[in-house]
Amino acid sequence: MKEPNLLQLTPDLYAHFASSLRYSTQALPVNTLLDTLVRPNADTELNPISCVEWQYEPEKAISHVAIGDTQHAGGQWADNPVDASTDIGTLSYAEQLSLPGYSYADHVAKKEMQGQCDFVRPSRTEVAEYLRAYPEAVGIAGAVFAETRVDDVHRTKDGFVIGSLSIKCKHLVLASGTFNVNIPPPTSLAPIAQLNSIETPLLVIGSGFSAADVIISAPSTRRIVHIFKWAPEKRPSPLRGCHHTAYPEYAAVYRQMKIAAVSSNKTRAAKSPMTRRKSTPFFTKRDWDLYEGMPNAEIIDVSLPDNAGTATIIIRLTSGETITREVGGLDYVVGRRGTLNFLSNELRTEILSAPDQVTPVNTQALISGRTLRTKAETSTEVAKHVFIVGSLTGDSLIRHAIGGCVFAAGRITDHIPTDHSPDSTPSPTSSTPRSASLSDSDYTERLELKRTTTGERTNGHADLHLDRRKLTKSVEVAHEENRVWVGSGWWAGGLGPSTT
Repeated sequence: MKEPNLLQLTPDLYAHFASSLRYSTQALPVNTLLDTLVRPNADTELNPISCVEWQYEPEKAISHVAIGDTQHAGGQWADNPVDASTDIGTLSYAEQLSLPGYSYADHVAKKEMQGQCDFVRPSRTEVAEYLRAYPEAVGIAGAVFAETRVDDVHRTKDGFVIGSLSIKCKHLVLASGTFNVNIPPPTSLAPIAQLNSIETPLLVIGSGFSAADVIISAPSTRRIVHIFKWAPEKRPSPLRGCHHTAYPEYAAVYRQMKIAAVSSNKTRAAKSPMTRRKSTPFFTKRDWDLYEGMPNAEIIDVSLPDNAGTATIIIRLTSGETITREVGGLDYVVGRRGTLNFLSNELRTEILSAPDQVTPVNTQALISGRTLRTKAETSTEVAKHVFIVGSLTGDSLIRHAIGGCVFAAGRITDHIPTDHSPDSTPSPTSSTPRSASLSDSDYTERLELKRTTTGERTNGHADLHLDRRKLTKSVEVAHEENRVWVGSGWWAGGLGPSTT
């Protein structure tokens, strides 16, 4: 390249990705590009040589601050939003969690733990420790402010003002994520969540990773009553993609869910033949006879006797039969969302609305990875001088966060021309009071699950069925098969090259 500067990132560099099998990923093209440059062949090669060299050039720095309300740098990794063990392995392998200038390998090397990086899924605690150490390691600790709440952010004539901190700035980079608000249980179930009778079964509602984390973390001797959505053809659980070797704990939970779903369709419950297969070590750690799965079941009544410490629930199964269970606690883990309520109503409207949108935007609604995805596919500058990165773009993996950050930096430093004309800045408005809380009816309306297809984007989790330790051999086999195919000449109607 004549000008090897990533800040001059333009769409023509990744325009071919959509038609290329080599870059078949559901991440945004700009995120795929940076991930490919930083970790070429990362899914099939151990410790690939990066195509990117990060250089520290303080003379080009732009004054900035990174603000978050968690205890230390790391966002959701610094919190524990779900009642689950922090020792559960991450979905990503260690080498895919590295940030520029100070890799995860550098971090574990400092602790003389080099062997705990290759083909290892670090725990939530270990990732949080890495992210906590990162600012100091790369020299940006002075710009990072933890345990600081941002509120009342509104646009002015020449930029933005953070009202709660009296800070003025020219650009906003939103990295608040889409996982900081747990979807609350319905009003009728909320009292069960306050119970903590560990001698009584735990009620778990949910069908994804958070539900599995709760089940994995529960005492192995505690009975579990698990109610979950089961629609493998329309909306499969993300656990289905977990390879039993690479993700044994998630595969074990999914296996039990599938057994329960198969049994629920039979007049007489039968033990699935899957239980007779060779089990993983994790599978044998729990007494799965204490697990009771109920696909697509519905709780129709709840009663809490005074001072009993337990609740009695009546459940309607898909067969129409009703059963009664006593439970001593509830983990309602049907998903998490984000919020932009720290922005003024006018600024939220500007960010969330589309140019040709007729229906008014519900600016109080919680947001998911789909909320701003359409805008992000055009540009991650979702309003003039306002950028989104991370899961706000719809890509939740750390490995896919760098692209959006580089693009924002390119725009802020004027290396990438903006799509907004100089006179397109909306009229500045004063901030307006925002509601202190959201009603249950608002939550219900906003958080209704949408029907999707099995091919829907899954935030980078679609390939979890692959065991990366076996991928290298698979790629070699595929290359050899391709060589034989090309040499046979059949691809050209028998007129191509011949091996004879």
